[in-house]
Amino acid sequence: MSAAPINRPDSDLKSDDAVARAGWLYYAGGMTQDQIAAEMGISRQRAQRLVSRAVANGLIKVRLEHPLAACLELEARLRDRYGLIECRVAPMLGVSADPARVIAPAAASLFEKVLARAEPQVIGVGTGRALRAMSDELQEGTCDRHRLVSLIGNISIDGSATMFEVILYIASRLNAPHYPMPVPVISSNREERDAFLALKPVQAVHRLGRKADAIFVGIGQMNNQAPLFLDGFVSEQELSEVRSLGGIGEVAGHIYDANGHYIDSEIHGRMAGIRVEPRLERLAVGIAAGASKIDAIRGALNGRIINGLVTDEATATALL
Repeated sequence: MSAAPINRPDSDLKSDDAVARAGWLYYAGGMTQDQIAAEMGISRQRAQRLVSRAVANGLIKVRLEHPLAACLELEARLRDRYGLIECRVAPMLGVSADPARVIAPAAASLFEKVLARAEPQVIGVGTGRALRAMSDELQEGTCDRHRLVSLIGNISIDGSATMFEVILYIASRLNAPHYPMPVPVISSNREERDAFLALKPVQAVHRLGRKADAIFVGIGQMNNQAPLFLDGFVSEQELSEVRSLGGIGEVAGHIYDANGHYIDSEIHGRMAGIRVEPRLERLAVGIAAGASKIDAIRGALNGRIINGLVTDEATATALL
């Protein structure tokens, strides 16, 4: 299958993408309309309408005539390579585009798929620029049957709120009950961390976070552009030390190596957040893109820390 550009107003892009995805799943993926509805988190009637529109709009010929076609093929290959439950690959918007903004709509679409579940959900969320960008793309509404819980502390070293704390932004758009984690991202020492963890409100947040039905996290790299370093949570010396132990990436503040094995460093002993355990059967989505994050994303995939991924074309190609 190949793709050719379609000139549409910006307001039509999201609708066109849904039509293209449904058409691809039906004609290339061989899915039934019931399966498409489950995959996209929509009703069977809407799935039927989308497939019909794919034909009526001329998207389906011998090939899918839409920019999303190449992305859908990358998604299928990533699912096969890494055993993913969910995968979304966003089309590139040029070398100067902000990767976090590029993947934000795709991340929001997947988040909304979880929100569409009939059963009340506990959704664990991390932090970071990509998740913050995703929150801006979520449809506003009321989702008071679901609960949002933070997986990482929300206090900086100076006592201020962390810049990319996102649970409040998401909750405000969804009018959903939410549970921030009122502790430092990294405490000064293990004793201070343990004191915070002994507080009953913090224990309640931890209990809720550990049973999250779905998880959405950013993925941080551990080079000189590491979010933990740039935001002042670890010093240059601490960054160097953890890198010497093989640290290549972090999820919810917990650092792992190229094989996706968590590193038991001194920093780990001061981290009060919830660790995303490898090989969960529940959905655990990593949201990240960009050349600087490729090794970190690959490590998280190798270790099965994440079983879902939202990224862009260039990053997906590099991962393959």
